[in-house]
Amino acid sequence: MSTQDLFGAQAPDGAGADKLAQEVAQLHQQLHAWAHQYYVLDQPSVPDAEYDRAFQRLQAIEEAHPELRSADSPTQRVGGAPLPVFASVRHAVPMLSIRTETDITEEGARAFDGRVRRELGLAESDAAITYVCELKFDGLAMNLRYEHGVLVQAATRGDGENGEDVTQNIRTIKQIPLRIGAPTLGTDVFSLPPEGERFALGRPGGETVPPVPAVLEVRGEVYMRRADFEAMNEKQREKGEKSFVNPRNAAAGAVRQLDSSIAAQRPLSFFAYGLGEVTPAADGGPAFATHFDMLQTLKAWGFPVAAQVTRAQGAAELIAFHQKIGAARDQLPYDIDGVVYKVDSLALQRQLGFLSREPRWAVAHKYPAQEQITRVEGIDVQVGRTGKLTPVARLAPVFVGGVTVTNATLHNLFELRRKKVRVGDQAIVRRAGDVIPEVVGVVVAERPQYVPNFRMPRQCPICGSTVVREKGEMNHRCSGGLFCGAQRKQAILHFAQRRAVEVEGLGEKLVDQLVETNVIRTLPDLYKLGLTALSALDRMADKSAKNVLAALEKSKQTTLPRFLYGLGIRHIGEATAKDLARHFGTLDAIMDASVEQLLEVNDVGPIVAQALRTFFDQAHNREVVQQLRACGVTWEEGAPAAQAPKPLAGKTFVLTGTFPTLSREQAKETLEAAGAKVAGSVSKKTDYVVAGAEAGSKLSKAQELGVAVLDEAQMLALLAAA
Repeated sequence: MSTQDLFGAQAPDGAGADKLAQEVAQLHQQLHAWAHQYYVLDQPSVPDAEYDRAFQRLQAIEEAHPELRSADSPTQRVGGAPLPVFASVRHAVPMLSIRTETDITEEGARAFDGRVRRELGLAESDAAITYVCELKFDGLAMNLRYEHGVLVQAATRGDGENGEDVTQNIRTIKQIPLRIGAPTLGTDVFSLPPEGERFALGRPGGETVPPVPAVLEVRGEVYMRRADFEAMNEKQREKGEKSFVNPRNAAAGAVRQLDSSIAAQRPLSFFAYGLGEVTPAADGGPAFATHFDMLQTLKAWGFPVAAQVTRAQGAAELIAFHQKIGAARDQLPYDIDGVVYKVDSLALQRQLGFLSREPRWAVAHKYPAQEQITRVEGIDVQVGRTGKLTPVARLAPVFVGGVTVTNATLHNLFELRRKKVRVGDQAIVRRAGDVIPEVVGVVVAERPQYVPNFRMPRQCPICGSTVVREKGEMNHRCSGGLFCGAQRKQAILHFAQRRAVEVEGLGEKLVDQLVETNVIRTLPDLYKLGLTALSALDRMADKSAKNVLAALEKSKQTTLPRFLYGLGIRHIGEATAKDLARHFGTLDAIMDASVEQLLEVNDVGPIVAQALRTFFDQAHNREVVQQLRACGVTWEEGAPAAQAPKPLAGKTFVLTGTFPTLSREQAKETLEAAGAKVAGSVSKKTDYVVAGAEAGSKLSKAQELGVAVLDEAQMLALLAAA
């Protein structure tokens, strides 16, 4: 089925063409509104599937009718063809730097207020000056040029006079509107108040968005949130690729990618804080009296403005703002290196003017650096709850990011080697917010003498199990999953989950208490719990304790696939556990199988086979299994029966959406019973995607790859005919 057939977007003419163009305009408006609610207001109003359906409809129309595709279409955020080089852009209004107040104490704010008052010739008895207080983001300054409400160009600051054209990359940032000025469905808007009054929230249909100038340049900061930065770096490390030093470098690197499809994969964000060139339209535009009013209008036009922006009266309130933000700095989801004070009145700004290309009416008041240098006194190894071994630098105490740091992560052996960290080095340590302190580099020139490279231990420092690293993996892991104390909580929660042996009521908080009070040390201890021990725990009355004990008793009757999956062996998912159980029939046969015998099982490759062999080669893992059996955990076993050919053997299905009569689990079990494999993601190897209501990105991927798509009825018909 073609995209045109699927969406009914055949070539129209006359009234049909007008109707289709009208639909495209409505889709633009709706998708921009939903994106604004999600990415700017952090108030999503529709499910992802609803957004995806509208987006796919727009894509289909544009593919069928390229003449309806415009620069401000939501589909243009995905990135274009790579550029050979960035074009130079001359700024109509120079992007000047702001003076930095070097005194990081409260005197920095007092000194700025004093300078402004002197420049204006104000006496001590005169009224306090009104300022706007903003955050000083640690990102990349950007100039966004809109003509008649449409984003036509984005340029870096460069040297202030000339920047680089990075429009293709900036289009990929979902917080930046591609069009402004049109009514935005379902979002709060602002109207311009009388001079001196604050803005009040309005609703569509009442107050309207201020008219947009014919030419409008919006200035702000492209940055990366800490959580997004950490997630991106973790992916880089898992792939064995270079990680980024800090969010600012990562954001700057993404903005200056010649291939915008790569930039589209980087989690960039944006805050607006000023204007460049402004040319009023024929019907005029807002005339601002204050900087604060201008920021509120930017919000009305759909730009994200930091929530912390506020007005302040005089030096005392500037000091209070600096202290307040400084205290909350570590809790912010992004990096800042200071705050910015600006005279609010635009008339006073013009009167104050500039000095050496710096505005007299603004200043950046910085905070202490979040990177410091200290000595690496040793390198230890920590074992995480999933068994991952992480090298950690033991440091000479150093004050960074508001706390004294004595340890910093080195992530994995390959990252440690790339950064050339050795004991005795002078290391650059970074800490920002809740991010775990990390060593970002060392001063190799100050290394006093030859020091040998750090080596990962061969045995787990917690339980003594063999440490393994699979081919192609970056991380070393402890193989003693059932025995290792560091992995205790994870092992218990995995074993007790619904898809494993299922112990109802045994949640994370209860497991935390049981492990932290040493009531449970290994999995078999679960089945030795008594009413007295359970009832003594916080928020665990007799009735709740009895319910947990009853659930534990019930869980003893399970199946071999559930038990095998519950052991938490690396790479052994539900489907593989079922294949192993069908092939071997008994747990003992699985535990004793050689790698060659394991490779005979459907969908078991060398990595899975070796993971199984490594797990059961650990004597203490076998001991835990035997103890669980001794506690009464049981299942039906038998010799593997001759397997009749299954009608869907070798076929791979992916399920997405909600089905009319079957649950996803029932559909999965039905397909697996017929020999099919049910995968979690769509690829070229997928044979069928079964799509129900509210199917999302998996359906889109199937259509993109040309994979056959079935509904529930068609799937059942296929099963009946097989």
